[in-house]
Amino acid sequence: MSLSQQAYGRIKRKIVYLELEPGAVIDETALQEELDLGRTPIREALQRLEKEKLVTIVPRRGMFVTEISITDLYQIFELRLTVEALATRLAARRGTAVHWQQMADVLNSIPWDQATDQQLIEIDEACHHIIYAAAGNHFLEDMLITCYALSLRLWYFFLHRIGDMRTAVQEHQQIYEVLRDGNATEAVRLMEQHIQSFQAEMHAIMLGTSTEN
Repeated sequence: MSLSQQAYGRIKRKIVYLELEPGAVIDETALQEELDLGRTPIREALQRLEKEKLVTIVPRRGMFVTEISITDLYQIFELRLTVEALATRLAARRGTAVHWQQMADVLNSIPWDQATDQQLIEIDEACHHIIYAAAGNHFLEDMLITCYALSLRLWYFFLHRIGDMRTAVQEHQQIYEVLRDGNATEAVRLMEQHIQSFQAEMHAIMLGTSTEN
């Protein structure tokens, strides 16, 4: 892995996990010291993250972590709803027993009733990434990984106000079963339902209408 790729992965993680909060000024010098990497890989990583809408570069002002807004919510999920459905359909047709065993292993990695929110998020992320890989289209996979990272940042931002996240994992269990059986139509229906449910919850939280504490 190149130094630029290392910098990209580590800075992206800091942004998605809110170690660098929305709107925060990005200090390149501080990142160089913290990550023990040079100026060039840091700068290349930040430019790549700008293209992925996680960093905003303002000429003569500096670099900032991109803010989160309700407009972002609509646009991210509008795109995800379409491309995740496509990936799921392709995965049902192209996925192998190896993919579905990987997904089963993820879903069975920890008892759901004992899992923390962080562990449930990691299960959700792993399941989505397996489906992206099973679709067998690396252009589509790259697009979906970018979209998922934006969604994941929203999840972390509102985590303290999200209800029981086990429902999302249970939905993946259902998706896994129909994908394993090659049922593309049902897999797409379940995936669309999964994404729409998350979008509705995020929308309610952002508008302050959620009933969760």
